[in-house]
Amino acid sequence: MTAPTPPTPPFRDPDLPFAERIDDLLSRLTLDERIGFLHQFGPAVERLGVAAFRTGQEALHGVAWMGPATVFPQAVGLGATWNEDLVRRVGEAVSREARAMRSRDERVGLNVWSPTVNLLRHPLWGRNEEGYSEDPRLTSAIATAYTRGLRGDHPVYWRTAPVLKHWLAHNNETRRDTTSSTVRPRVLHEYDLRAFRDAVEAGAVAGVMPAYNLVNGRPNHVSPYLREHLRAWTDEELLVCSDAGAPSNLVDSEHYFGTHEEATAAALRAGVDSFTDHGTDSSKIVARIKGALEQGLLSEEDVDTAVRRQLSVRFRLGEFDPDRDPYAGERAFDTPEHRELAQEAAEQAVVLLKNDGLLPLAPGVRLAVVGLLADECKLDWYSGSLIHRSTPLEGLYERFGADRVEFAEGVDRVLLRTSSGAFLHVPPAPDAPEAARGEEGALDPALLAGRTDLPPLTAAPDGTELALVDWGDGVLTLRAPDGRYLSVADDGYLRASADQPGGWIVQETFRLEPHGGGHLLRHLGTGHPVRVTPDGVRAAEGEPEVFELVVTERGEDAVARAAAAADVVVVVAGNDPHINGRETEDRTTLRLPAQQELLLRAARTANPRTVLTLVSAYPYAVDPADLPAVLWTAHGGQAAGTALARVVAGDVSPAGRLPQTWYADDADLPELLDYDVIGGRQTYLYFEGTPLFPFGHGLSYTSFSYGELTADVTNSVAFSVINTGTVTADEVAQLYGRAVDPSVPRPRRELLGHRRVTLAPGESTRLFFDLPLSAFAFWDVAVGRWRVEPGAYELLAGASSEDVRLRATVTLEGEPGGARPVAERGLDTADFDEQSGTEIVDRTKESGDAVAPVSGKDGELLYRRCDLGAGVREVSVEMSGTGTVEVALDGGPLLASLSLETPTADPYTYVAVTAPVAGEPGGVRDVRLRVRGALRVARVDFRG
Repeated sequence: MTAPTPPTPPFRDPDLPFAERIDDLLSRLTLDERIGFLHQFGPAVERLGVAAFRTGQEALHGVAWMGPATVFPQAVGLGATWNEDLVRRVGEAVSREARAMRSRDERVGLNVWSPTVNLLRHPLWGRNEEGYSEDPRLTSAIATAYTRGLRGDHPVYWRTAPVLKHWLAHNNETRRDTTSSTVRPRVLHEYDLRAFRDAVEAGAVAGVMPAYNLVNGRPNHVSPYLREHLRAWTDEELLVCSDAGAPSNLVDSEHYFGTHEEATAAALRAGVDSFTDHGTDSSKIVARIKGALEQGLLSEEDVDTAVRRQLSVRFRLGEFDPDRDPYAGERAFDTPEHRELAQEAAEQAVVLLKNDGLLPLAPGVRLAVVGLLADECKLDWYSGSLIHRSTPLEGLYERFGADRVEFAEGVDRVLLRTSSGAFLHVPPAPDAPEAARGEEGALDPALLAGRTDLPPLTAAPDGTELALVDWGDGVLTLRAPDGRYLSVADDGYLRASADQPGGWIVQETFRLEPHGGGHLLRHLGTGHPVRVTPDGVRAAEGEPEVFELVVTERGEDAVARAAAAADVVVVVAGNDPHINGRETEDRTTLRLPAQQELLLRAARTANPRTVLTLVSAYPYAVDPADLPAVLWTAHGGQAAGTALARVVAGDVSPAGRLPQTWYADDADLPELLDYDVIGGRQTYLYFEGTPLFPFGHGLSYTSFSYGELTADVTNSVAFSVINTGTVTADEVAQLYGRAVDPSVPRPRRELLGHRRVTLAPGESTRLFFDLPLSAFAFWDVAVGRWRVEPGAYELLAGASSEDVRLRATVTLEGEPGGARPVAERGLDTADFDEQSGTEIVDRTKESGDAVAPVSGKDGELLYRRCDLGAGVREVSVEMSGTGTVEVALDGGPLLASLSLETPTADPYTYVAVTAPVAGEPGGVRDVRLRVRGALRVARVDFRG
């Protein structure tokens, strides 16, 4: 007799709901198996036929770290398109390539860690390139479009499962794992949470990744906001994946917990479901979870909750239903459609900042194309490897003809003479090709090592002329005549071995330091000076070589010669995404590096008909006064050069718009760690100065007029746009709003909606916007919720946040505000209206906020319109530490002074200190607290 076929376990039954199948699979897994799933690299369970699973696949603007793939413009460039339909199609192409690549290489993951929705609050942030905009609504609109493309449109199964980065209030690389972002409740709700919330509520997000930093004194990886906000926005099981190494940081660098068992348990209870730590080695995380269980810090239910969330993603990705997965056969990779889309995205990302009529260029023009980025197609940390490549120079060659284009890179040509009179010499390289970055060690390109198969540099009578570029702050690269950059491998020797600067620690940067009548050449990756040894030139401790820098040609001379002979000069300037502004390193200034300013000046002096093209991951402060035309584009991916050439030639009218304010000077910027966009008057929402170029700015080769703005009581807004020029072009129509007479500081204007439309000459369109009443709400700290204030609101339609063409005023009934009922409910100190000299800190390690004076300062807190009732006889302050709190009426007498003379046991042990109040003040008054000492103040209560 034939043995009966074993019944299909319920978790394998595609007709059952996912929740039942997950419960069944959970019940079959042992505790050890479930714990194993909590590491990024979850092992297979062979007895159940469950495959290994890895969370995390970088896919910010193309599949990254896994070798060749279609490379789209950087995220900030996609943000500059202001085009949700385009970005959705980009997300769709990226997810299709992820599926196609996975069919060939199982290391390619489908849980994609993209997009980044951190707001571009501060333009010196090193990772500016990863975000979409400084505005939360534009960011969430672009992020929602990208995640919808990544997810796919099947009602059950997902093509990929996107995870939003980086939760929350993360805008600095400087000490990023130990700094705390002070985020007052209004900024939290109106700014930082909003970008995440709209994308999550749209239903195409599988989870989030907490950021390295702390918020209000508490690490994001143990944030109560994951439970209080994130998981409240959707019924979907969201997967929270830690950032790399962040679980260990809770103990090792942040010292927030005493043991890794405590830290891991706290993160798991807070909502972290997958631990990215120690690379592929899961043993440490597994041991910590087991230790936490043994110590009673965790329960099996805590483990099961996290595993359930991970399994929910795996089921949605079709892992357990290969016959029903509609995306299982996806093979679209580097298709003609994807190449066309990459070019379309690059074209739509170009922003015309200024144009006095020089653009578009006339047919037959003779061009000088100059600058350090003119013949570059730069990649960033989250790029894939290029299959196709187009630099600005190549694009202009193709469009105008190589015989009409003269090129001058503008590098300084130098020799380095040693103290013995010899010169640095680059030996000939063998023909062995370099393995492409991303093929070996692709899961973590930080592990890629430099080449040691090439001969090291030597000192010889015949020196090699090197191309020297100063990228700012004295950070140099040196390039051999064959295009290879000088780099240092693990053995310390200098070789001309790198195609481009790159790596987690860049090994291709140097600094020339004056020393003894010459210069030391210091390698920045190791920190060592360069030495000349009998075996070759190396970066190592010991007696350094003192070099004489011999300049054989200055870059500005070559630029001036080319510029003088041309009809028009195109200067291509900008940044290398791996140098001076990148992950782990914030910028120090908005200015262009001095060498590039010198090249621009040389070109402009030689030929006034100069176009400045900035190719960069972030804004610059440049003086456009003497320049007839200025463009900006982010690093535009594989089709960047072709796209730029088509724009300057007029084949495409530029219609990109700035996704963030371009400030005129460093003095306009807040402190990098000042996250209070309201109090610090930051971003276009609150900035009161004059920007270099405003949020939403971008010019066209045609003209548009606006008319017939209407708004009715249902908040349906409409206006018309007409192309009044002679060129078919896109216009990005923008709608803003502002409260006319608010009771609290509100944005100067706030983006409510936008549309990118294509119009032929003479064509018009009418745009409609349905605005919910909530679009006009603010977070009222007096009542701890959203409120629409009654009164007049102005609607502004136009071509940028400052180029307003139409205005209309509507009156909203809203909800009248009341006084704070402090006599009944007291005051939570973090709910202030204004402050100086304070920071928000964690009330306990689990939840809640308190306020403390910034070290070395006296703090002040103001609470407006506090209802003291019929009269207050005493005041009680809940505080920890040691110091004094003074309670006063604003503009009135001191009500009470309360002190803690003996320090409390620890910062989280609070005591209530009570004092009588003279005169029994009552009514509605402004209350001011003055805080001195090493204090945390959590709450103030008033008693009659």
